[in-house]
Amino acid sequence: MAETADVVIIGGGVQGASLAFHLTEKGVKPMVLERRFVAAEATGRSSGLVRMHYDVELDARLAWISFQYFRNWSERVGGDCGFTRTGFLQFIKPEYASALKANVAMHQRIGIPTFVVTSDDVHRLSPMMKIDDIEVAAYEPESGYADPSATAQSFMDAARRKGAVLHQDCMVKAIQIHSGRVIGVETSQGVFNAPVIVNAAGAWAADVARMAGLDIPVNTWEHDTMFIRRPKELSIGHPTVIDDMLDMYFRPETGGLTLVGLEDNNPIGKPPDSFIDRAKPGYIERAIDRICQRIPGLDQGSWHSDHGGFDGITPDERAILGQAGPEGFYLQCGFSGTGFKTAPAIGACMAELIVDGAVHTLDITPFSLKRFSEGKMLTGDHSYDSAWH
Repeated sequence: MAETADVVIIGGGVQGASLAFHLTEKGVKPMVLERRFVAAEATGRSSGLVRMHYDVELDARLAWISFQYFRNWSERVGGDCGFTRTGFLQFIKPEYASALKANVAMHQRIGIPTFVVTSDDVHRLSPMMKIDDIEVAAYEPESGYADPSATAQSFMDAARRKGAVLHQDCMVKAIQIHSGRVIGVETSQGVFNAPVIVNAAGAWAADVARMAGLDIPVNTWEHDTMFIRRPKELSIGHPTVIDDMLDMYFRPETGGLTLVGLEDNNPIGKPPDSFIDRAKPGYIERAIDRICQRIPGLDQGSWHSDHGGFDGITPDERAILGQAGPEGFYLQCGFSGTGFKTAPAIGACMAELIVDGAVHTLDITPFSLKRFSEGKMLTGDHSYDSAWH
């Protein structure tokens, strides 16, 4: 006899784990099906930034709600998410100074602790940085980064303690549909029945959606990061930074390291199964050159490690959330690199939608699939030319 669950979640990354946790908080017993192991794909290769600076208010609100989890993790979830407060700086091109000020004002209305700062302020915060091209920046003193794998694992551990079931090394082969609604999934480990199925499959989300007869505009996005050893003269560390002028972001890491990610020349559309766990040829040299432009002293550092990975990306670089296709089929995918820092809030919202039929935490209907056919793609009122989403 096939095993039965209240909800089947396809994908054991931070999004699937957050949903499992929040469903169990509402008395629902979900089953998570993961093709490899928890946080094996995009989550495990996430840079783990925890910040609230967005040009879309919904994103900022989701990140702010999620921040309350990160800074109170042991009490709210249990375990350890590895949150480290470093402060966060958003650098923008000078022509977007007014947009930055408008976005900071929007964030302040939400309640986010953030300020507009000058280049002199940036120098005081991090004397190692070259600041001659900076006029103003946004500063979030409470923000930082967390450990994505530990975050997903602690969500999953807490969910399992409350009755969730996890199947790893479990490949989904087909979604069963009867009379217009989902009834179960066929996998490499057998058939699992459920009246609700959630597609949280990351870079494989479009493939999973097709199993339900649904085409979704989720492509693959390949992204590399590297770690550089800081020389002992720079051992004190630095804030977490998104640097639009250099199409780069970076943050400190324990052990005297700095993580660097570049936001240009990231291939779109490659098959996710073509993944190899290394950065593309030439990436390390580009990343070192870029970070040394902002922190000149790092030219005395050295390469430590690098890796690459895939995520799902949508045309407006925002998630797709909600019911779509056959009855009982839900989408929680297409995060385009934003899914880690907003996962706690999105898991709460999706659990409310599935169990209660309505979302109470925050209205997520603008993230619905139909926005693409209706021409209502999500964009900020004060967007930047090359903001990292």
